[in-house]
Amino acid sequence: MTPKPDDICPRPDRPVDGVSRPLASPICPSSVYRCESPEEAAALLAGATPGFVYSRDGHPNAAQLADRCAELHGAERATVTGSGMAALALAMLSQLQSGDHVIASSSLYGRSLRLFTLEAVRLGVTTSVVDSCDVAAVAANITDETRLVVVETISNPLLRVADIPALAEVAHRRGARLLVDNSFASPTVCRPLELGADLVMESITKIINGHSDVMLGWLGGRSETWSRVADLQSTWGFFASPWDCWLASRGISTLHLRAERASANALRVAEVLSGRSDLAAVSYPGLRSHLDHALAQRQFGSQFGNVVTFTLPGGTEAARRLIAAAAETIPFCPSLGELCTTLSHPESTSHRTLAADARAAQGITGGMIRLSVGIESVEEIVKNLGGAIDAAGTR
Repeated sequence: MTPKPDDICPRPDRPVDGVSRPLASPICPSSVYRCESPEEAAALLAGATPGFVYSRDGHPNAAQLADRCAELHGAERATVTGSGMAALALAMLSQLQSGDHVIASSSLYGRSLRLFTLEAVRLGVTTSVVDSCDVAAVAANITDETRLVVVETISNPLLRVADIPALAEVAHRRGARLLVDNSFASPTVCRPLELGADLVMESITKIINGHSDVMLGWLGGRSETWSRVADLQSTWGFFASPWDCWLASRGISTLHLRAERASANALRVAEVLSGRSDLAAVSYPGLRSHLDHALAQRQFGSQFGNVVTFTLPGGTEAARRLIAAAAETIPFCPSLGELCTTLSHPESTSHRTLAADARAAQGITGGMIRLSVGIESVEEIVKNLGGAIDAAGTR
């Protein structure tokens, strides 16, 4: 008897026979995986047997991407989340409990500061916001309850550089762990775990993927930091879609090439901008004039990232004019790490949720522009940016 369509259509697909292996990794969109028995399911869910049961707990594309990033960073354990903020939240939840204390860098991304100064407080965690470039100040604010010190490798948007070995030594001396947001650097520029950090996170959305088409985060660390990570990731639902993971795995294949080109371009752009007398300030760790240039050389070598920050003396109105003048050649896109050069305005985007006095304390003004340098020819970038600055005027 011929099966009915309503019996054929919902039938699970049969595995494709054969020994051929695809060169490109397949996408595995299945939300659930077959188990041979309740015993096998229990072993899989407990992590005693390798494999997958339910995609919220893990799937092949997430595992593959996590492993690639772990290899790049030298991490013992790793996982992929649905965004960079999810990775940071997972780090917070897995490492802290009520009564604990956190040292958070005053130059963290705006949402990161809100996570540790507002949301953490609701969970009974206290946070001290400290200038992480002042290692002595960090040490002075650590208490017996401090469990986590949180910094960015290259800060957003002022591009200050964290002294990771010194901060790790200060944290470890008091029994705390160091968590580093490496999103502005990527593992091609810096590998914080090799410098003493205990945990590192990346916004894969940025230069690791680099193609403006995924939203993902990554958290990696030492084995001793990992006891609660997997369970909390499933409980809070910090999962990542197979499609995004597959795209990011494809993007990561050219990370080293893109990062090298973008970093070289950024250095040249910063040098050109620093020669202009109509800008109030230019910041880039690769410039000799940068406050942390020697530290950056020691930690990064010859690459300093793809972000350049400059400030127009005319404030917010000057920034608006520049953004409008550049619109056709340098898009106003409040992110970074794309293939093409883009620009952002920290006052109205990344740090808009901070109070005006908090922004002022960081040195974030209305005239500040954060430039994410892409992989175009540097001549084209310099021409387009210079033309926009000239057209906008600076006062």
